[in-house]
Amino acid sequence: MKFSTKEDIEASMEFVFDRCSDYKAFERAAMRRGVDVVRTSGEGPIAKGSSWEVEFEFRGKSRKAAIQITHADNPNSINIYFESGGIEGDCEIELVALSPNRTRMGIEFELKPRTLAARLMLQSMKLARQNLIKRFKTRVADFAEDIEEKAMGRA
Repeated sequence: MKFSTKEDIEASMEFVFDRCSDYKAFERAAMRRGVDVVRTSGEGPIAKGSSWEVEFEFRGKSRKAAIQITHADNPNSINIYFESGGIEGDCEIELVALSPNRTRMGIEFELKPRTLAARLMLQSMKLARQNLIKRFKTRVADFAEDIEEKAMGRA
């Protein structure tokens, strides 16, 4: 199952990359939602090999996930691999400079089942695909808007 969207952001490509790779902000946001996050690859900026272990509640059960940065090309792209239970996935964030202060952010997110139970879960998600796509695009648009607001406050 694949999701993708693009957003144009009124900010420099470097600024957008910094926001997309601000793992501490993402960790804080996850913790506010009750997710336990532990970085397993030490401190410092994200780079290829940076990894996290997360634990969260989903559909009444405690779940664990492993997340790893598989590619980080500052300021062009970030690739993230994750696995949880029988599902694995990839997320690619690609940035393209449209002008010195305008950036196109493309995000592609793909989920793949590794077990029969995961295949059944993804199949049920496909029934709600349009709703999930709409929610995904809305969240990415909100993130892009947040980056623009921070860029304007920074200038």
